[in-house]
Amino acid sequence: MNILDKIVQRKKEEVALAKQQVSIATLENTPAFSQAPYVFADFLLDPDRSGIIAEFKRKSPSKGLINGDVSVEEVTKQYNEAGASALSVLTDRDFFGGSAEDLKAAKSLNHIPVLRKDFIVDEYQLLEAKAWGADIILLIAAILSPQQIAAYGTLAQSLGLNVLLEVHNAEELERSLCPYVNAIGVNNRNLTNFTVDIRTSFDLAEKIPNDFLKISESAISNPQTIKELKEVGFQGFLIGENFMKSQNPGEAMKEFVAHCNALQS
Repeated sequence: MNILDKIVQRKKEEVALAKQQVSIATLENTPAFSQAPYVFADFLLDPDRSGIIAEFKRKSPSKGLINGDVSVEEVTKQYNEAGASALSVLTDRDFFGGSAEDLKAAKSLNHIPVLRKDFIVDEYQLLEAKAWGADIILLIAAILSPQQIAAYGTLAQSLGLNVLLEVHNAEELERSLCPYVNAIGVNNRNLTNFTVDIRTSFDLAEKIPNDFLKISESAISNPQTIKELKEVGFQGFLIGENFMKSQNPGEAMKEFVAHCNALQS
């Protein structure tokens, strides 16, 4: 059993427990459930923002503890001020050290879209995301069937949630495309062994229809890479570890964005 299999197995256990503890009616009665989520494209394509989806991540299965000394409130506020187009907040506790509280805190302080970064295996998690204040949900093609992606995407859009579909290769892309997705994220990390290769994005760039926002995820640590990804059509860039491994993630992002802007001028 690889890392991804272990995560999915544990996630199904978590969801079963959550359903017993918090009813759908309770989720639907939260204040956030009646609020309209932000439109992802409006922020990602805003020329005054960076195109970066800045991620708050304390730890990962491959790296262990990345940064346990900073608060989600401080970091996400600094990310926003540095020009983030959206925030990505891990809500998986066991493998990534995240929580619903982290997402709620980020949402309460920032007026930009927030992605619930998690391993969605059940429609119940979409209702959770909406109740917690998320604007975007992640669907991972490697762990979902085409039928599940279509069903979850349909439900997400009925809730007003934006859908980011994550793929790692051409086969996942081809079998998973559907009209209920707003953006395609190419994960440069192989989730079965957590190795990374930025070439994954360049290999898939032309295969993604222009109907979808194009996002490159992981393995981005150089502003020059952003420039090159933009040249092949990517509009968004999910970056977490590169910022989080520094003592001041917000300042690290600010410097990174300044270098990106210098390359564009």
